[in-house]
Amino acid sequence: MPKSVSGLAAPFPPSNVDTDVIMPKRFLRTITREGLGEGTLADLRFDEERHIRPDFILNRAPWNDASILIVGDNFGCGSSREHAVWGLKQMGIGGVIGTGFAGIFFDNARKNGLALPIVPAALRDDLLALASHEDGLTITIDIAEGVLRFDNQVQPFTMDDATTTALLEDRDDTLDSLKLADQIRKYETGLTEKMRVKVIA
Repeated sequence: MPKSVSGLAAPFPPSNVDTDVIMPKRFLRTITREGLGEGTLADLRFDEERHIRPDFILNRAPWNDASILIVGDNFGCGSSREHAVWGLKQMGIGGVIGTGFAGIFFDNARKNGLALPIVPAALRDDLLALASHEDGLTITIDIAEGVLRFDNQVQPFTMDDATTTALLEDRDDTLDSLKLADQIRKYETGLTEKMRVKVIA
Protein backbone atom coordinates (compact mmCIF):
# COMPACT_ATOMS: atom_id res chain seq x y z
CA MET A 1 0.00 0.00 0.00
CA PRO A 2 1.44 3.41 -0.92
CA LYS A 3 1.70 6.14 1.70
CA SER A 4 -0.93 8.13 -0.17
CA VAL A 5 -3.84 7.70 -2.56
CA SER A 6 -4.36 10.35 -5.22
CA GLY A 7 -6.96 10.75 -7.89
CA LEU A 8 -10.13 12.32 -9.13
CA ALA A 9 -12.92 12.39 -6.56
CA ALA A 10 -16.55 11.62 -7.36
CA PRO A 11 -19.40 12.95 -5.21
CA PHE A 12 -21.78 10.25 -3.98
CA PRO A 13 -23.87 11.95 -1.26
CA PRO A 14 -26.72 9.53 -0.35
CA SER A 15 -26.69 8.46 3.30
CA ASN A 16 -26.94 4.87 4.54
CA VAL A 17 -25.74 3.24 1.32
CA ASP A 18 -25.65 -0.40 2.34
CA THR A 19 -23.52 -3.27 1.11
CA ASP A 20 -26.38 -4.67 -0.96
CA VAL A 21 -26.31 -1.44 -2.98
CA ILE A 22 -22.53 -1.53 -3.21
CA MET A 23 -22.49 -5.22 -4.16
CA PRO A 24 -25.93 -6.73 -4.97
CA LYS A 25 -26.36 -10.27 -3.64
CA ARG A 26 -26.65 -11.84 -7.10
CA PHE A 27 -22.94 -11.17 -7.58
CA LEU A 28 -21.98 -13.17 -4.49
CA ARG A 29 -22.29 -16.54 -6.22
CA THR A 30 -18.69 -16.53 -7.38
CA ILE A 31 -16.19 -18.63 -5.44
CA THR A 32 -13.36 -16.23 -6.35
CA ARG A 33 -12.90 -12.48 -6.14
CA GLU A 34 -12.68 -12.09 -9.91
CA GLY A 35 -15.16 -9.95 -11.82
CA LEU A 36 -16.64 -8.19 -8.81
CA GLY A 37 -15.84 -4.79 -10.28
CA GLU A 38 -18.69 -5.31 -12.74
CA GLY A 39 -21.10 -5.92 -9.88
CA THR A 40 -20.10 -2.87 -7.85
CA LEU A 41 -23.01 -0.41 -7.63
CA ALA A 42 -24.49 -2.37 -10.53
CA ASP A 43 -28.10 -1.31 -10.03
CA LEU A 44 -27.06 2.34 -10.06
CA ARG A 45 -24.66 2.02 -12.99
CA PHE A 46 -26.90 -0.14 -15.23
CA ASP A 47 -30.59 -0.61 -15.96
CA GLU A 48 -32.38 -3.98 -16.03
CA GLU A 49 -31.05 -4.69 -19.52
CA ARG A 50 -27.48 -3.83 -18.52
CA HIS A 51 -27.53 -0.54 -20.41
CA ILE A 52 -25.46 2.20 -18.82
CA ARG A 53 -27.47 4.76 -16.87
CA PRO A 54 -26.06 8.04 -18.25
CA ASP A 55 -27.27 10.08 -15.27
CA PHE A 56 -25.28 8.14 -12.67
CA ILE A 57 -22.21 10.05 -11.53
CA LEU A 58 -19.67 7.29 -12.17
CA ASN A 59 -20.93 6.90 -15.74
CA ARG A 60 -20.30 10.57 -16.55
CA ALA A 61 -17.09 12.32 -17.51
CA PRO A 62 -14.87 13.19 -15.78
CA TRP A 63 -16.05 11.11 -12.81
CA ASN A 64 -15.96 7.83 -14.76
CA ASP A 65 -12.21 7.98 -14.07
CA ALA A 66 -12.61 8.60 -10.35
CA SER A 67 -10.46 6.67 -7.90
CA ILE A 68 -11.84 8.33 -4.74
CA LEU A 69 -15.44 8.60 -3.54
CA ILE A 70 -16.84 11.29 -1.26
CA VAL A 71 -19.86 9.74 0.41
CA GLY A 72 -22.84 10.39 2.67
CA ASP A 73 -23.16 9.32 6.28
CA ASN A 74 -22.97 5.67 7.35
CA PHE A 75 -21.62 4.34 4.05
CA GLY A 76 -21.26 0.56 4.01
CA CYS A 77 -24.02 -0.34 6.47
CA GLY A 78 -25.98 -3.57 6.18
CA SER A 79 -24.53 -7.05 5.81
CA SER A 80 -20.92 -8.02 6.41
CA ARG A 81 -20.12 -9.02 2.82
CA GLU A 82 -16.45 -8.38 2.13
CA HIS A 83 -17.27 -8.50 -1.57
CA ALA A 84 -18.34 -4.84 -1.34
CA VAL A 85 -14.78 -3.79 -0.58
CA TRP A 86 -13.27 -6.21 -3.10
CA GLY A 87 -15.55 -4.78 -5.80
CA LEU A 88 -14.72 -1.16 -5.03
CA LYS A 89 -11.02 -1.97 -5.21
CA GLN A 90 -11.45 -3.82 -8.52
CA MET A 91 -13.40 -0.87 -9.85
CA GLY A 92 -10.35 1.30 -9.21
CA ILE A 93 -11.50 3.00 -6.01
CA GLY A 94 -8.59 3.45 -3.62
CA GLY A 95 -10.20 5.68 -1.03
CA VAL A 96 -13.62 6.64 0.31
CA ILE A 97 -13.98 9.87 2.29
CA GLY A 98 -16.90 10.26 4.68
CA THR A 99 -18.06 11.27 8.15
CA GLY A 100 -18.15 7.67 9.38
CA PHE A 101 -18.52 4.12 8.16
CA ALA A 102 -20.32 1.00 9.27
CA GLY A 103 -18.04 -1.00 11.55
CA ILE A 104 -17.74 -4.25 9.61
CA PHE A 105 -17.29 -2.40 6.32
CA PHE A 106 -14.54 -0.34 7.94
CA ASP A 107 -12.77 -3.49 9.16
CA ASN A 108 -13.07 -5.12 5.74
CA ALA A 109 -11.63 -2.00 4.13
CA ARG A 110 -8.65 -2.02 6.49
CA LYS A 111 -7.94 -5.67 5.70
CA ASN A 112 -8.04 -5.03 1.96
CA GLY A 113 -6.15 -1.76 1.62
CA LEU A 114 -9.10 0.58 1.01
CA ALA A 115 -8.42 3.93 2.71
CA LEU A 116 -11.38 5.39 4.62
CA PRO A 117 -10.50 8.88 5.94
CA ILE A 118 -13.07 10.27 8.36
CA VAL A 119 -13.75 14.01 8.23
CA PRO A 120 -16.20 16.45 9.87
CA ALA A 121 -19.53 16.90 8.11
CA ALA A 122 -18.73 20.49 7.10
CA LEU A 123 -15.53 19.44 5.33
CA ARG A 124 -17.27 16.50 3.70
CA ASP A 125 -19.97 18.82 2.38
CA ASP A 126 -17.35 21.22 1.03
CA LEU A 127 -15.63 18.33 -0.74
CA LEU A 128 -18.93 17.17 -2.23
CA ALA A 129 -19.51 20.66 -3.64
CA LEU A 130 -15.98 20.97 -5.03
CA ALA A 131 -16.04 17.50 -6.53
CA SER A 132 -19.34 18.29 -8.28
CA HIS A 133 -17.74 20.98 -10.45
CA GLU A 134 -17.49 19.96 -14.08
CA ASP A 135 -13.69 20.09 -13.99
CA GLY A 136 -13.65 17.69 -11.09
CA LEU A 137 -11.50 17.68 -7.97
CA THR A 138 -8.23 15.86 -7.48
CA ILE A 139 -7.51 14.81 -3.91
CA THR A 140 -4.50 13.22 -2.26
CA ILE A 141 -5.19 11.12 0.82
CA ASP A 142 -1.87 11.34 2.63
CA ILE A 143 -2.09 8.32 4.92
CA ALA A 144 1.32 8.84 6.50
CA GLU A 145 0.61 12.47 7.41
CA GLY A 146 -3.11 12.05 8.12
CA VAL A 147 -4.20 14.88 5.83
CA LEU A 148 -6.15 15.50 2.65
CA ARG A 149 -4.51 17.70 0.01
CA PHE A 150 -6.70 19.47 -2.56
CA ASP A 151 -7.03 22.90 -4.15
CA ASN A 152 -3.96 24.20 -2.27
CA GLN A 153 -5.60 23.17 0.99
CA VAL A 154 -4.37 20.72 3.61
CA GLN A 155 -7.07 19.33 5.90
CA PRO A 156 -6.61 16.70 8.62
CA PHE A 157 -8.67 13.53 8.76
CA THR A 158 -9.24 10.90 11.43
CA MET A 159 -7.91 7.37 11.11
CA ASP A 160 -7.06 5.13 14.05
CA ASP A 161 -3.47 4.03 14.53
CA ALA A 162 -4.16 0.35 13.82
CA THR A 163 -5.77 1.14 10.48
CA THR A 164 -3.04 3.60 9.52
CA THR A 165 -0.36 1.02 10.29
CA ALA A 166 -2.22 -1.70 8.41
CA LEU A 167 -2.50 0.48 5.31
CA LEU A 168 1.06 1.75 5.39
CA GLU A 169 2.56 -1.70 5.99
CA ASP A 170 0.08 -3.61 3.80
CA ARG A 171 -0.92 -5.77 6.75
CA ASP A 172 -4.02 -7.80 7.50
CA ASP A 173 -5.18 -10.15 10.25
CA THR A 174 -3.84 -13.22 8.48
CA LEU A 175 -0.36 -11.76 8.02
CA ASP A 176 -0.33 -10.57 11.63
CA SER A 177 -1.25 -14.09 12.77
CA LEU A 178 1.49 -15.64 10.63
CA LYS A 179 4.06 -13.42 12.32
CA LEU A 180 3.10 -15.15 15.57
CA ALA A 181 3.30 -18.64 14.06
CA ASP A 182 6.15 -19.80 16.32
CA GLN A 183 4.36 -18.67 19.48
CA ILE A 184 1.13 -20.29 18.29
CA ARG A 185 2.86 -23.61 17.62
CA LYS A 186 4.57 -23.49 21.01
CA TYR A 187 1.25 -22.84 22.73
CA GLU A 188 -0.48 -25.65 20.82
CA THR A 189 2.34 -28.08 21.64
CA GLY A 190 2.09 -27.22 25.32
CA LEU A 191 -1.69 -27.57 25.25
CA THR A 192 -1.43 -30.99 23.58
CA GLU A 193 1.11 -32.14 26.17
CA LYS A 194 -1.13 -31.03 29.04
CA MET A 195 -4.05 -32.94 27.55
CA ARG A 196 -1.89 -36.05 27.11
CA VAL A 197 -0.74 -35.93 30.74
CA LYS A 198 -4.31 -35.49 31.93
CA VAL A 199 -5.50 -38.52 29.93
CA ILE A 200 -2.67 -40.69 31.29
CA ALA A 201 -3.39 -39.59 34.86
